[in-house]
Amino acid sequence: MADPSFYDAMHSEATAGASFAVAGRELPEGWRCSEKDDWLTVRRNDVALPLQGWKIHSSATLDGAEEVLAAVWEYCVPRGIQFKFLRSPSAFMARVSKYAPRGFSGKLVTIYPADDAECERILTELGAELEGAAGPYILSDLRWGTGPLHVRYGAFTNRFTTDPSGAVVPALEDGEGNLVADRRDPVFYLPEWVELPEFLAPHLKARGEVTVTDIPYAIEKVLHFSNGGGIYLARHRDGRQVVLKEGRPHAGLDAWGEDAVQRVEREHEMLVRLAGIEGIPEVFDLFWLGEHRFLAMEYVEGDVLSKAVVTRYPLIDATAGPEEYEAFTKWAISVHDRLDAILAAVHDRGIAYGDLHLFNVIVRPDGSPSLLDFEVAGPVGAERRAGLGNQGFAAPRSVTGAAADRYSLACMKLALFLPMTNLLGLHRLKARHFAQIITAHFPVPAGWLDDALEQIAPAPFDYEAPTTEPEPEAWPPLRSAIATAIIASATPEREDRLFPGDVQQFESGALGLAYGAAGVLYALEATGAGRFDVGEDWLRTRSLDPAPGSRLGLYDGLHGAAFALDRLGHGQAALDVADIVLGEDWESLGGDLFGGLAGIGLNLLHLGRSHGESGLAEAGLRCAALVADRLEAETGTAKTSGGREPLAGLMRGGSGRALLLMEAYDATGDKGYLDAAASALRADLRRTVVRDNGSVEVDEGWRTMPYLDAGSVGVGLVLDRFLAYRDDADLAAAAEGVALAAHSPMYILPGLFTGRAGILLYLTQRSAHPLADPLVRRQIGALSWHALPFGEGMAFPGTGLLRLSMDLATGGAGVLLALGAAMHTAPVGLPLTPERAPQTPAQPARANEIPE
Repeated sequence: MADPSFYDAMHSEATAGASFAVAGRELPEGWRCSEKDDWLTVRRNDVALPLQGWKIHSSATLDGAEEVLAAVWEYCVPRGIQFKFLRSPSAFMARVSKYAPRGFSGKLVTIYPADDAECERILTELGAELEGAAGPYILSDLRWGTGPLHVRYGAFTNRFTTDPSGAVVPALEDGEGNLVADRRDPVFYLPEWVELPEFLAPHLKARGEVTVTDIPYAIEKVLHFSNGGGIYLARHRDGRQVVLKEGRPHAGLDAWGEDAVQRVEREHEMLVRLAGIEGIPEVFDLFWLGEHRFLAMEYVEGDVLSKAVVTRYPLIDATAGPEEYEAFTKWAISVHDRLDAILAAVHDRGIAYGDLHLFNVIVRPDGSPSLLDFEVAGPVGAERRAGLGNQGFAAPRSVTGAAADRYSLACMKLALFLPMTNLLGLHRLKARHFAQIITAHFPVPAGWLDDALEQIAPAPFDYEAPTTEPEPEAWPPLRSAIATAIIASATPEREDRLFPGDVQQFESGALGLAYGAAGVLYALEATGAGRFDVGEDWLRTRSLDPAPGSRLGLYDGLHGAAFALDRLGHGQAALDVADIVLGEDWESLGGDLFGGLAGIGLNLLHLGRSHGESGLAEAGLRCAALVADRLEAETGTAKTSGGREPLAGLMRGGSGRALLLMEAYDATGDKGYLDAAASALRADLRRTVVRDNGSVEVDEGWRTMPYLDAGSVGVGLVLDRFLAYRDDADLAAAAEGVALAAHSPMYILPGLFTGRAGILLYLTQRSAHPLADPLVRRQIGALSWHALPFGEGMAFPGTGLLRLSMDLATGGAGVLLALGAAMHTAPVGLPLTPERAPQTPAQPARANEIPE
């Protein structure tokens, strides 16, 4: 919603649009209105907020938001009651849209009562004024009557603690004065030390009075949740298995402001009109449960098409041969032909489907496809585009109705063979590059893709696909192209970020190595791409005066900034930032590399050695001791990674901890640290599986992962280092199995942490002559599959391929670092990990290639 090219946050009028009218009202003397993220806070200068308590939220509809805000302002300001509100209609729309996080969906206003008595008075008096005003139910709260006011117990001010995994989370005090996590789940939660006030008891009772006992369906499990409601697998009293789709009123809004109830009712209407067409689910029922609308429809057994593609896809299997490619091609063409026939039959009934993509098709056990999700279907000749859509399949704004379906079907031709069509939402001409890649790898009939290309990217000129050539002479111009795009994206005038990156930079802050300025500036300097003085000033200034709640770690926060500043020659600033962290409660952090003690310890040892600061080195060894002591408790004994279990891998798992433990051994000679490093690596290896082709990948229970941050090659990177210390046949065998995980020709994402660049970095670290290694060369060349133009340079998409990213973890800086590891004349690698010195000759870097 905020930007078509980059992930952004609605923290200003530039990204959130014009503010609500009340934002322009004058306040009495002694009051102030200030910005905090996408909120405007209205506070008194003479009264401090309580640290925590019962706070009141008001929801609203888009049409009624201004009226609710005016009522809140006129009630609270004369009475001296402090509050905050979302700054603009666009920011509010983001909170009530279909895929908004359910935990805070619908919150327009937060009111801070001084005590329980004032809370009851506000609910009673303001609730009476707002009675009848509509708004979505705020799932984290207890609703007051039937109006828009809701209430929950929670923190009033920003305080933080660490959860059992060591992650930094918002906090409040428990009954004994300890900071604990302030839970913000999409369900009302009463902390065990808090007594429910008597005035809220009737409303808690009312919440529990709506049950499923009176409907003829027994819900068996949840299939999916969105802000619009749930999708449930259920069984009818007659034994039939069905799917129930839920629509929450005033929630899950689409681009036209229609809510989930309206879309559930539309889907019922469409399924009735399309009854009898092969590939269209049968519809059974439409009913109310409380205020929620439910649709009962046929349960279609099979695999979602995205999964069906992956389970057959030869391009992810380095051992696949011509027979596998031929079989996949025949299957994919058959699926496309059948979808074409289904859509033609739908159009014959006067209906346009409106939402064809890989996740809205089920492939039944007999191989036949079936369409799901008719909530945006409409007349075949509609002039208005669908209110929801998938970026990789949605037609241009001027294309509607049946023509939009045909555009989506054209995208499906490409997606079945190269499931990266989200990039078409950023650059439609990329379709022509995709066609070149597909025809180079799959035996598709000649001309089979031509009609799709004419639908998506009719080109009256020759299209020149981007290249990333694995040759020494290609390195300087390639490096310059990526650096040019990075610098063109910089926003040093902004306080919240320097370079656009992943959305997580707005959660953890934009200073650290993973998503912040430190990682980008490091990658530019380490690869010889030049320095960016304005950016270095930006990082130094904000690191020396960090915002409250700033993360402390190597990849998520201040230690990453300290590392980069030191690397860039700002040694005293780096030491000052390290001192800031040592003044915080850093020992309570988890042991991981990303934001915990492993990363902090590595940087403290590094700074201590570099600057002769024994106190920093001692603090680094303290980190190592804590990591070793907590190793078993934090890494656990589970056989899978993630979910309710600790994560495996380099950034969050045992492997990152092993890096610090090996450094501690180097510093002390204590072999106990090596023993602990071996244990940490084995903890990660317990969470791996051996695939049919012999490759070792991290097992997440529902998928296996090869990637750098939480997958097997990150483990392999550390295994290789450990085996230089000790011979261990089991670990050596595991390392070779991990190496096979880096042989695939296909990785969906380009990024360093969870994509092709991380695979490239790992392969480069294992190769004495990277540019002579066919595996390295293949990954360098295939990075062009993801490359897009930006600012007269070359950029790369981030998470989900939905927007461009310039950060180290997901975007251009990470790609640059990985390419530099293989192609630069000087050693390049991940911060504070061993760097392999390249043996392949390359052209020397040109000084100051980055323009002013």
